[in-house]
Amino acid sequence: MKITSVETVGVEVNHRGNWLFVRVHTDEGLVGLGEASHSGDDGLLAAAIRHRLGPQLAGQDASRVAALSQRLPPGSAGPLLRTAASALEQALWDLNGQALGVPIHRFWGGPVRQRIRLYANINRATNNRRPEGFAANARAAAAEGFHGVKLAPFDDVQLRELDQPETWRTIELGLERVRAVRETVGPDVLVLVDCHSRLTPALAARVVRELESVGLFWLEDPVPHDELDGLAEVRAGAETMIASGERYQSSAEFREMIVQRAADVLMPDIKHVGGYAELHRVSALAEPWHVLIAPHNPSGPVAAAASVQACASLANFLILEYAWGEVPYRASLVDPPERIEDGFLTVPDRPGLGLSLNDEAIAEHAFDPLAD
Repeated sequence: MKITSVETVGVEVNHRGNWLFVRVHTDEGLVGLGEASHSGDDGLLAAAIRHRLGPQLAGQDASRVAALSQRLPPGSAGPLLRTAASALEQALWDLNGQALGVPIHRFWGGPVRQRIRLYANINRATNNRRPEGFAANARAAAAEGFHGVKLAPFDDVQLRELDQPETWRTIELGLERVRAVRETVGPDVLVLVDCHSRLTPALAARVVRELESVGLFWLEDPVPHDELDGLAEVRAGAETMIASGERYQSSAEFREMIVQRAADVLMPDIKHVGGYAELHRVSALAEPWHVLIAPHNPSGPVAAAASVQACASLANFLILEYAWGEVPYRASLVDPPERIEDGFLTVPDRPGLGLSLNDEAIAEHAFDPLAD
């Protein structure tokens, strides 16, 4: 099964980012699929895949996933190239599953669960940033059956102004947003808060205290992800779970977070961490420390499907993120269409990833990241 070509497929979403898919073609007619969205620059990433990494893979045996993965950019290569590598690794496993007639999760021992529990990230779909805007979207997501809702209420906080008196007034608006969401969804829906690394340890501790009555499921990235001492300080003083790691690009980075006991929940992103194999390495490192895995996934339907395949066999899996409400045509971009039931995605038993791109639907919303 020789690789013949690699292509990128772009889909327009919104001002917060588009979706970029990768297809690896073979001489046997099989096509492997991966996702490389949110790298920071779709054009540069597409160019790297089309003109650098794709040609390196052309003519190679797609069944040699481990060998080919070693030729792809490592975690130290930076976020853009690592995202490209992650998408290609995803596609290679898809090809091998299809060739052998088994779903990808079988390569990691098969499923320990048949359904993957989801929470809705409502942040990217919330254009009305007032408390009532977040509350309205939280209500809608909860009505669709999602087990939890996540918002990023502190995006107005400016890192360069953390020592200014008006900073706490900005944070108070964020607290109002969280309280409005909790009041709207009631006590049975999980509420998760993503700080987008905008706080100091002292401010994060104060936020935790202010939100004790809300009953947060977790507080995510309260401080910059590379400040592990500060993150560990926040975790040590909080009863709420602390989640982090979405920007990490290797299991080595997660190892430091685990050893320093800086987080209760790790959030590897299959698009950025290196793909399936590296995500499973993160899980294996975390399990002996009783640290949970909740993959970061504010992404398109291909990354969601890949995350489902990975989460199916993780012993320490907690919950999976879902990018709620961004575009109405999301489900139709793949075949079979994405289907959520009662807040779960079902683990498929079809070969490989279990889906392909719907080119007709893609064409209606396509963009070329390399176009002028």
